[in-house]
Amino acid sequence: MSENPGSSRIYSLDVFRGATIAGMILVNNPGTWSAIYPPLEHAAWNGLTPTDLIFPFFLFIVGVSISIALGRRAKEKSKKEVYGKIGRRALLIFLLGLFLNALPYFEFSTLRIPGVLQRIAICYLFVSLIFLHTSWKQQGIIAVVLLLAYWAAMTLISVPGCAVTSVSDKACNLSAYIDRVVLGVNHIWSLGKVYDPEGILSTVPAIVTTLSGVLAGTWLKTDRAGYEKAGGMYFAGTLLLLVGWIWSFWFPLNKAMWTSSYVLYTSGLALFFLATCYWLTDLKNIRSWAKPFEVFGMNALALYIGAETAARLMDVIKVSGSGESAVGLKDWIFTSVFLPLAEPMTASLMFALVYILIWLSIMWVLYSRKIFIKV
Repeated sequence: MSENPGSSRIYSLDVFRGATIAGMILVNNPGTWSAIYPPLEHAAWNGLTPTDLIFPFFLFIVGVSISIALGRRAKEKSKKEVYGKIGRRALLIFLLGLFLNALPYFEFSTLRIPGVLQRIAICYLFVSLIFLHTSWKQQGIIAVVLLLAYWAAMTLISVPGCAVTSVSDKACNLSAYIDRVVLGVNHIWSLGKVYDPEGILSTVPAIVTTLSGVLAGTWLKTDRAGYEKAGGMYFAGTLLLLVGWIWSFWFPLNKAMWTSSYVLYTSGLALFFLATCYWLTDLKNIRSWAKPFEVFGMNALALYIGAETAARLMDVIKVSGSGESAVGLKDWIFTSVFLPLAEPMTASLMFALVYILIWLSIMWVLYSRKIFIKV
């Protein structure tokens, strides 16, 4: 989602984006899924781990980018051009997500329809339109209404066939039920076939996560002093963390169902992270530590698609054996190179870190040649 570099860029936003996409590559590419340190796994259901922060952080960043880049573009171009750009970008990102889901076998009868890029596309589309037609106060009201409506729907509407409806039950909650009915069990997340972590109804609060980024971007565009902007983000982040934590006693923090408390809590943490990056890199100009993240952040979409595609291909390329005994390239590399060096969890983490470094070298070549791939 990055724009071409220019003088109006907020350096800390690129760093935040780069750190987030690096985290996404790290948790998506362990050496083996059977040996992972707990912080690098999603919470089993209710609860929160560092891994559960990555996707909401990225949607928050999309929102900040909308406020900064789209706000400028809306002044420079006609409404028709702006709407066309939004529609084309959203459609292309959605199709790229379907492409990744189809890899490597393209079995359309069991193609998962939702996904990470699909949710980004939908949130980008709706939040862009909201941003163009509302004030920041109206955006805040929309966010509150959507979070309350989602909470009411998930807690008050009974699910057919379930004795008890609860967000704590993977199958017996409204979001999971809608995914099974509308998308069908063959087109949702493969494990269990009872819910999808990027499903239809749970995209509504994800839109609010993106809106929280828009509001942060609007704050950053004001004429206030830099330290006042950072302080405002810390204050708002503290408030959201507190409200989200209190709400979680009645509506648990849950990434898979993207609960309203989860939206507030993770948006609060995103504000803390952005404020810290902003204070260090934009205000204090302490940037030496941030260069790798800037490189990642300037080509985040290309990095994600490239890393995901390569990972899927490594799973299907066979290097030894045949039939059921065939060994994939990734498994061969892990067992031959990394597993002899350390115990399984550490070896699995080492594989992921090396994978990130390989992609950093690729992205650095693009960065040095001023090649910034966007849609």
